[in-house]
Amino acid sequence: MPTRITGEMTAWEVDVPGPIEGGPLRRVRRPVPSPGPGELLVRVLACGVCRTDLHVVEGDLPVHRPRVVPGHEVVGEVVAVGEGVTGPAVGAAVGVAWLRHTCGRCRFCVRGDENLCPGSRYTGWDADGGYAEYTVAPAAHVHALPTGYEHRDLAPLLCAGIIGYRALRRASLPEGGRLGVYGFGGSAHLAAQVALARGARVHVLTRGERARRLALELGAASARGAREAPPEPLDAAILFAPVGDLVPVALAALDRGGVLSVAGIHLSDVPPLNHRDHLFQERELRSVTSNTRTDARAFLAIAETVRLAVTTTVYPLEEAPRALEDLKAGRFAGAAVLVPGA
Repeated sequence: MPTRITGEMTAWEVDVPGPIEGGPLRRVRRPVPSPGPGELLVRVLACGVCRTDLHVVEGDLPVHRPRVVPGHEVVGEVVAVGEGVTGPAVGAAVGVAWLRHTCGRCRFCVRGDENLCPGSRYTGWDADGGYAEYTVAPAAHVHALPTGYEHRDLAPLLCAGIIGYRALRRASLPEGGRLGVYGFGGSAHLAAQVALARGARVHVLTRGERARRLALELGAASARGAREAPPEPLDAAILFAPVGDLVPVALAALDRGGVLSVAGIHLSDVPPLNHRDHLFQERELRSVTSNTRTDARAFLAIAETVRLAVTTTVYPLEEAPRALEDLKAGRFAGAAVLVPGA
């Protein structure tokens, strides 16, 4: 039987998108949502603060849902189920991620590339997300969670970890290869650990001194400024920073046949490229678009066997705007996480 919970909850909604310093987020009281057919009501235990949330709040991404509640790295407990749900059951721990709907019928879905589905929809952009005490998610798109992690450490795995894993796949890093990582926030510090566990030499290039220290602590072979040259040519690179100016910098650092994978959903304009300096000798530039559920399950399986060191800074749910301001300013290493009642 479908179950319901009544009452109100605290949530943050995007009032008018704009710079986070101008207060585009508004704290509101809303009725606890009811799960529809095939949906789960999830009590939020932790929600990661992703740079994509900042892009939604500031208007870098177009408005898909007016007054949307951001947040798509949700660790929670199922507290109610809608009609037709056969699992997960009430009481189960689940992860709610960015991808929340695909059509299942288009040529992209049929061939296994559901991340390219024209009808895809996303948590915290097309539907309300986890900057709240409760959220609703389709049962078919939630994830079982790896064991042995705190809630605060699981949250960044659900987007930062998953998209970093897909970006690493798209980079086609050869076994034991040399990987450059541009930017070293929540996603990068997880993807780098997966690469290190597979025997790669990782060179981190990022603006923040704290981020460079973290990179070295995690096992990077070097950590330098974002525009500096790595100490050796790279077989592959991933650009996590949303800075288009770094595309030619990273391409120039690649060895012959190297691949640059651009991980973010938003990137500032890329300056003109020089064929000989940036693309000749079969260097490649690839984008990353969301992820598939197969990507998510593969990465979370890795997190079960490779104990990832997840660096997090916890903020109470009431301080969501401050967490986004600190993310924008680079005031912490790793990832920020909102925890209701913290």
